Amino acid sequence: MKKTLLLGFVALGATAFASTKTFTLHIYQDSVVEGKALKAGEYKLSMENGNAVISQGKKTIEVPAKEETVPNKTESTALTYLNNTNLQAINVGGSHTKIVFEGTSPAHSGM
Repeated sequence: MKKTLLLGFVALGATAFASTKTFTLHIYQDSVVEGKALKAGEYKLSMENGNAVISQGKKTIEVPAKEETVPNKTESTALTYLNNTNLQAINVGGSHTKIVFEGTSPAHSGM
């Protein structure tokens, strides 16, 4: 009986952990997110309480963002920029997830 109970707690813990998705993000150019600078490099990205948490080593920034579900699975991670440096959105490769940063306005083409 103790083994069953222990397995139940392990399964419950794994489920709780799985609900917080963490993605690896490669930024190939210096970027700005909500006024906060990110140097080119590899980052971890997760969503917590309506914020995108972007971390690299001990450095972490939190910025308002929303997680959207897109109809088609994105094959590879794609970053959308406004004015070449302001990171507007991230389509997470291998998923239906898109992270949209709250303080950015949509990019307009042709203007």
